[in-house]
Amino acid sequence: MNIFYSHSIPLKDVLNDLAVEFDTTLQQNCDEYILTIPAAIGQGKITGIDFKEGLGILIYDCTFLLDCEIHFIIGNVHPLKFLFCEEGKLEHRFENETTLHTLDLMENSIVASAQLNGHVIKFCAGVKTVIHSLEMDRTEFQINHDCELLSLDNTLETLFRDTTATQAFHYHGNYCVKMANLFKEIDEFDEKEFLRHLFLEGSAYKILTLQLMQYLDDGISAIHRSVLRKFELILVHEAVAFIDNEIMDYISVKKLAAVVGLNTNKLQSGFKLIHDNTVNEYVHNRRLDLGSNMLKNSEMTISEIVYKLGLTSRSYFSKIFKTKYGITPTVYRSNGNIAFQNT
Repeated sequence: MNIFYSHSIPLKDVLNDLAVEFDTTLQQNCDEYILTIPAAIGQGKITGIDFKEGLGILIYDCTFLLDCEIHFIIGNVHPLKFLFCEEGKLEHRFENETTLHTLDLMENSIVASAQLNGHVIKFCAGVKTVIHSLEMDRTEFQINHDCELLSLDNTLETLFRDTTATQAFHYHGNYCVKMANLFKEIDEFDEKEFLRHLFLEGSAYKILTLQLMQYLDDGISAIHRSVLRKFELILVHEAVAFIDNEIMDYISVKKLAAVVGLNTNKLQSGFKLIHDNTVNEYVHNRRLDLGSNMLKNSEMTISEIVYKLGLTSRSYFSKIFKTKYGITPTVYRSNGNIAFQNT
C-alpha cells in the first residue's frame, strides 16, 4: 500500500503537495495544473483548476501499480466534495472514521467532513480509475450566492451554509445520463487555455446543477422521479427491444414501463434521449417500418399485417401509412413498392 499526503488548499497547492510526494514535477497551463503519475507508481494524470466563487475541479485519470491512499489532512475546514466515478472504483472515508464508502462505476457521492477532519481516498491496484471531484469552498461560495441558497431545501441549505463544518455529511447515488454525457464532453474537449478555462468553469456549474437536481429527485417517491440515471438506460434499451420484437403485445406506455421496471417519466426521457421520440412516436414509426417491410417481403394479406402490428383497424393502418408515405398500402403493394411519393 502506498500512502500519499496533501496538507494544503486550494487545488494548485494540493497538486503541488502530491507532486512532491510522487517525486515528480507539476505542469502548469495558466490556471490549470497537471500532475503526471510517474512510471514507478503507475500511469495517468491528475489535473486541477480553481474558479471564482469557491468552485474547483479535480480530475483523476490514473492506474496505480499498488493499492494507493491519498490523505487530505490540512488542519482546517475542508472543501465540500462532489465525487463521480466515471470508470473503475474508489473508496472514501473520513479521517476520523474507519467506515469505507465505495464508489463504483456510474455512482456519485457528496461528502463533507466534520470539524477539521480530513478525507482519505483509496485507489485499487491495477484498476484504471477516472474520478471527477467538484470541490467547493463553502465560505466563498456562500458569499457569492447567499440569496440563492434560500431557495434550497433545508438539508442542502444547511450543508452549503455549514462553513465551520459542524457536522459530517455523506450522500450516495447513481448519477444521471446528462452528467455522464457532460463528463464525456469534458474528457474529449481539447481546446487550450482560455477556451478550456471557460468550458471547465461552465461545466463546474453544470455539474453542480445536475447533482442538486438528482439529489432532490432521489428524495421523492420512486414512481414520480424523472431524472434518468445512466444505469437505467439498460432498461430503456430493453423497452426498445420489446417493441421491436413484441410489437403485437404493446398496449401502452404505462404497461411497457411496468414490464421493464421504470416509471413512465424516465421511460419517456430515455426514448427522447436515444431516439428523439416519445414512446408512442417510436411505436408508430416502428409499426410503419415493419408494415412496409411485410408488404414488400411477405405474402400476408393486409389484414394479417395489421394484426401482426398489434393494430385492430385496417382503415387506421391505411390512413397512417398514407400520411407517412403518400400512398396506401394497397397501392404500394400493387405497384411493386416503387418509390414513395413522400419520404
